[in-house]
Amino acid sequence: VMFRTERENDLLFGPFTGYLPNFVMYIDPDANETLYDFTYPIEGYEAPFSKAQIILINDNAVTPETPADSKELLEYAKKYKGKVTYPSLEHFTGAAFIRTIIYDICGHEIFMNMKEDYATVHEAVEPAMKYLRDLNPHLWNSGKTFPAQLTDVDNMFINGELVLMMSYGIYDVGGKIKKGIYTPTTRAFLFDNGTVGNANYFAIPFNAPNKAGALTAINEMLSVEMQLVKLAIGEEPYAIDLSRVTEEERAQFEAVDMGPNNLNAEYMLNKRLPEYSAAIETLVTEIWLKEVVGKTN
Repeated sequence: VMFRTERENDLLFGPFTGYLPNFVMYIDPDANETLYDFTYPIEGYEAPFSKAQIILINDNAVTPETPADSKELLEYAKKYKGKVTYPSLEHFTGAAFIRTIIYDICGHEIFMNMKEDYATVHEAVEPAMKYLRDLNPHLWNSGKTFPAQLTDVDNMFINGELVLMMSYGIYDVGGKIKKGIYTPTTRAFLFDNGTVGNANYFAIPFNAPNKAGALTAINEMLSVEMQLVKLAIGEEPYAIDLSRVTEEERAQFEAVDMGPNNLNAEYMLNKRLPEYSAAIETLVTEIWLKEVVGKTN
């Protein structure tokens, strides 16, 4: 929302990415996140800094199944009645989880250039809303209410009240196993058709007093060294394309211990689905609040 608003009101300096040697050298120019921010064309006004993608999480010792799609998720919720839920769509992870459900049921292509009005979006997502109403009776609190925060879902998952967790943090499972928060049998998985992913970005305000300094700082943050530090210390996924670094540098990234039971980065990239626009997300949340919360078919 913010980037689109800033661009439409000429509040950003740019295009600037062509002036960054590390952007030119290390960023994939054809990646969806390089070209679009929630479907809005970037056109060189942002530089990606790190990546995120929805992962699903369960404990193999508690539930050996890993639902491969929305149909299997419904069966999973029926089997473990009252032990599955997701954050309210008013929380960004809840909204991303439901985008993944919508894409699994409706496909994602139709949303990429969709007219951003209530009637169009409502018609497109109705099969998914019907599915979510079918899911409700089997959820925690029978789908009458949903946790406001992802931390609430996580705490219930850790305490054994829930058997499913979801996160935008690609390395959350390994990190929390290392810290003793998750059991060693906790694992990350994806739907067969993939899950939504996006990126975090740097941008420069049009009235920044030191644009050259900003360019220098962003370029440095896209260096191999800083991207490696961010991975190793910040436990955040890198934005650079490892096919563009040396073999020695690639080995350094692969040597970082992110803990066990994470998903392979290449596997995730191959199952990465683009975000629809922020305007569509707002409409989907409105529809969900009216037609899913506390409702059944």
